[in-house]
Amino acid sequence: MWKIPLFDISIDDEEVRAVTDVVRSGWFTMGAGISQFENSFADFIGAKHAIAVANCTAALHLTTQALGIGNKDEVICPALTFVGAVNSIVYSGAKPIFVDSCSLDDFSLCPTAIERSITQKTKAIQVMHYAGYSCDMKIINQLAQKHGLYVIEDCAHAPGGSFKTRNCGTLGDVGCFSFFSNKNMTTGEGGMLTTDDEDLAQKLRLMRSHGMTKPTIDRHHGHAFDYDVVALGYNYRMDEMRAALGLVQLRKLEKNNQKRADLVSFYQECLQDIDEVAVPYQQAGAGSAYHLMPILLPLGVNRQSFMQSLKDAGIQTSIHYPLVPELSFYQNNYPWDVDKLLPTAKNIAQREVTLPLYPTMTPCDVDYICTQIKNYFSQKREGI
Repeated sequence: MWKIPLFDISIDDEEVRAVTDVVRSGWFTMGAGISQFENSFADFIGAKHAIAVANCTAALHLTTQALGIGNKDEVICPALTFVGAVNSIVYSGAKPIFVDSCSLDDFSLCPTAIERSITQKTKAIQVMHYAGYSCDMKIINQLAQKHGLYVIEDCAHAPGGSFKTRNCGTLGDVGCFSFFSNKNMTTGEGGMLTTDDEDLAQKLRLMRSHGMTKPTIDRHHGHAFDYDVVALGYNYRMDEMRAALGLVQLRKLEKNNQKRADLVSFYQECLQDIDEVAVPYQQAGAGSAYHLMPILLPLGVNRQSFMQSLKDAGIQTSIHYPLVPELSFYQNNYPWDVDKLLPTAKNIAQREVTLPLYPTMTPCDVDYICTQIKNYFSQKREGI
């Protein structure tokens, strides 16, 4: 259907062999492959602990539970994010407190807005490294330390990303990663928790598997004959097939992120002569995972018309994201004065379009996309 899709999965025979080996082994649930994936991921980002889970939303939910976040608590979070991240706060019984984005050049949550939103009920700050570009974690951590708050990193866009000398996922109390199909590395579904806190890691491991003291594989191998349940847990486990995929994808991550970086650089070069298009993060510097290629259209431009014109040319686009407080569930249950409190995030949400970006794209693909964008605005200027 698409000449150039929004994303494409970068896999080859190595992934096929890895999954086939697991299928032939006859052991599909948590086992040695999960441990190997966790250890490799922890080593890669420089965390003491990595805990594989079913998806990033599960990771975020487990984090709120393990940190003791619950009724009457508030968690500060970005308004411009995927709804699953905010849902994880609501699952815990806490109230999401939406904060504005920094600017039209930096979509991440604004530290000044964070500080204004802190109350005696605030328990944590949930940050999200939008498009793979890290938030200003130095300032955010200073605020958290000053007010005694936890910092939860939503790293769904940022595997391999960094802030200064430290990797995303090691910058707060807990990092939460997504391995969904459109992410920089994928296991289809799947996620990962990272932390340096020994006690917290133990809680997270218990809670991802029903709060049971002995996993199934220990009982299978005769290392244990019974088990206890010592915490309220969930069935948030990852399986061995996904772990096998993850190990292969992890080995390719740095190379694929560099391909993404090169494509973003070429996008920026090609788009600089189109006055109607604003490209954020051009001064971001090194450290991004380059997950998305967002642009901003001028106010008043019909975004649907623009996206349809690219669709007609075989180019898939998307929007990241509609503001969470403007979604019906949140409007009805957590009403928010978006115009007053979230002016920058609303501006972004009304104008943002995400262009295709994936490692197997070519510079010719980028050139074709930018040419179609240039043609669209040329026709608009000429009244066509």
